[in-house]
Amino acid sequence: MKYSSFEQIAQVCRGKEGLKRVAVAGAADQHVLQAVIEAHKEGIAEPVLVGDPERIAEELSKLGCPADSFETVPAYSNQECGQVAVELVKEERADFLMKGMIETRDIMKPLVDKENGLNTGRTMSMFTYNYVPQMTRLLALADGGMIPYPTLEQKKDIVMNCVESLHKLGIERPTVAILCGVEKVNPKMPETTDAAALVEMNRKGEIEGCEIYGPISFDIFMDKEIARLKGYDCPCAGDFDCCIVPSMAAGNLMHKAMIICGGTKMAGVIVGAKVPVVLSSRGASAEEKFVSMALASLLS
Repeated sequence: MKYSSFEQIAQVCRGKEGLKRVAVAGAADQHVLQAVIEAHKEGIAEPVLVGDPERIAEELSKLGCPADSFETVPAYSNQECGQVAVELVKEERADFLMKGMIETRDIMKPLVDKENGLNTGRTMSMFTYNYVPQMTRLLALADGGMIPYPTLEQKKDIVMNCVESLHKLGIERPTVAILCGVEKVNPKMPETTDAAALVEMNRKGEIEGCEIYGPISFDIFMDKEIARLKGYDCPCAGDFDCCIVPSMAAGNLMHKAMIICGGTKMAGVIVGAKVPVVLSSRGASAEEKFVSMALASLLS
């Protein structure tokens, strides 16, 4: 299935039997609770709120929501919130995780702890699904939030995380662009040699279930006519399902430019563990948190 809007993702969530349960670590925050209330009302997810019960009740009351509307599990420090949320997933009392008003490390540390059984051994990465006004479908992008300078093996994991996520979303054979500053292999630009290596892995069957192209520049990636003018033979130009950026900085800059200058909207989750994690910035809007929960619900 090719999604063109976040509403389509929400509709698919509503059509599934049984609400997925989200453990919200550090839930005493109005933006987080607004998203949680909306997700519950829209039939996206059933929240389990982790944090100080009194503070959670106070924030819920400010939003006109009774304190007993949702299950609350007590935790009183950031570290305890993260650990308790992970334990809820481990005990099968929740299907995926969401970071509230705690630090990222407070939820990631127990998540990667082998004793909790949620670490697959694969590199975890940020998977974002983006509404880009210039495109006819939602665009997946990775990794703009986890690994500063990924090695080739880590890039392989990032690609595989994206491909598996897109398979879960119903895209049987996603097309993947390995973005670089240029579209030709240049030994002085390691990201281009990595791109060529990933293409070769795809051809040899080491990365399955997708079609990989690269190195490819952003203008060719976005525009079929530019690809034609530059003589870049790529049937997917202007119509890719996914793009892989060479570094976290490149992905972060690209995201923010697309959002601020281009009207892009995003949903983002951490993938690569046994369950997805909604890891929206603490400054993210309630809308972004809501659509990220819808995405995580489909991926869990």
